[in-house]
Amino acid sequence: MAGRMPQTGKMNFSEQNNSIESRVCAKYNNASDALIEILHDIQNALGYIGNDTLQKIAHALNLSRAEVYGVVSFYEDFKTEERTGKLLKICRGEACQSMGANKLLEKGRASAAHAPFDVEAVYCLGNCALGPAAML
Repeated sequence: MAGRMPQTGKMNFSEQNNSIESRVCAKYNNASDALIEILHDIQNALGYIGNDTLQKIAHALNLSRAEVYGVVSFYEDFKTEERTGKLLKICRGEACQSMGANKLLEKGRASAAHAPFDVEAVYCLGNCALGPAAML
């Protein structure tokens, strides 16, 4: 088609403003001090924080991509890849380890090979008195 602009991979203004990332950032007035809340909301909506999402958040909050990625990579709860199924979190804190969390983790990982869920070791689910704690 004559006169058509080539695709550059960038979103136009209206597409960017309609994205989940833009709407969530706007909900928090594009405030960089709300980054953690923004990341949680976006991960709840999308399931993970991908490279494109990092860039959109950085742009909306006037931060560098590295600043946003630094927060995402620091906290274990933020995921940068899409999960295929549900997630089983098994606590490996000291109280849970003393109650058999390591064996539970081994069994969970063995079961995950044949089930539609992933298993992840975490360090405290806040239920130490009733350990070993797990959350699906």
